[in-house]
Amino acid sequence: MKAVRVEPSPQGGKVEWQEVATPVAKAGQVLVRVRAAGVNRGDINRVREARSGAAFTAGIEFAGEIAAVGPQVTGWSEGERVMGHARGSQAEYVLCDPLAMMRVPDGLSWAEAAAFPNVFITAHDAVVTNGKVRAGESVLINGASGGVAVAAIQIASLLGASPVIASSRSAAKLDRLARFGVDVGVNASNESQVDAVMAATSNRGVDLIVDTVGGTVFQANMESLAVKGRLVHIARLGSAKAEIDLGTLWLKRLQLIGVTFRTRTEEERLECIQACARDMLPFLQAGKVQLPIDRTFSIAAVVEAQAWMQRDQHIGKIILLVD
Repeated sequence: MKAVRVEPSPQGGKVEWQEVATPVAKAGQVLVRVRAAGVNRGDINRVREARSGAAFTAGIEFAGEIAAVGPQVTGWSEGERVMGHARGSQAEYVLCDPLAMMRVPDGLSWAEAAAFPNVFITAHDAVVTNGKVRAGESVLINGASGGVAVAAIQIASLLGASPVIASSRSAAKLDRLARFGVDVGVNASNESQVDAVMAATSNRGVDLIVDTVGGTVFQANMESLAVKGRLVHIARLGSAKAEIDLGTLWLKRLQLIGVTFRTRTEEERLECIQACARDMLPFLQAGKVQLPIDRTFSIAAVVEAQAWMQRDQHIGKIILLVD
């Protein structure tokens, strides 16, 4: 088979579409013939950080058909359409734990199915598991045009949060985000986030912020939170450094929560996937979840796909199609 391989070097990883051995499903594993795979910021970060060590296959999410079921696996059959979360998914075949897979609802294309797992698992973990959102609470999503942010907007809206506020530095992007459940858009290039949030919440502040920007909006986020508000931090697209006013933290009784998969055990990762499947698959099956595809590329053009993501012009997912 062929796969997107990352060869480490002192200057960072080199990405190539290479021939490698086809994996074999062992006990407790399922082998999937990949039809589409998502591109994520984490893929680009891993390439940048690959300065030493062994080569590896890129990718963390996929959609495809079960090609083989290993021993001790029950409830799955060859030929079933599935989507899931597994390292090495940017390849013609990938091995997956059955607990990291979900069946693809009827009517979803391969590209749409591949657009669901990583962003909705990550967003669900931020909004529901860590953010503990409840119906009627107000939510702010920073950097709202990325795949995880668009998923977070939809999850908050579907679970009854109100108002759902989204910030972006692009007015055009904010216009396009309205259809995903945004009640109030904040143009961060020329508008005060704090003023906009207070106007939308009767000067109370928001109950939950899901932040993908980091240090450049940290102080504004602290000021935008209501008493007992929660700030869930999932990315640092703006900056990884910030100063904190401990008086604000203390007076408002705020919770600051960091979320990542890097330090999770395999058991914890699978729990996140199962929690997302439990809460979100019914909405997906009912057609209430939108899976916006910004652009698709042939998997052999993965370098072009990563370059497009780095331009930050996209809304929604960038997908690699496997012939």
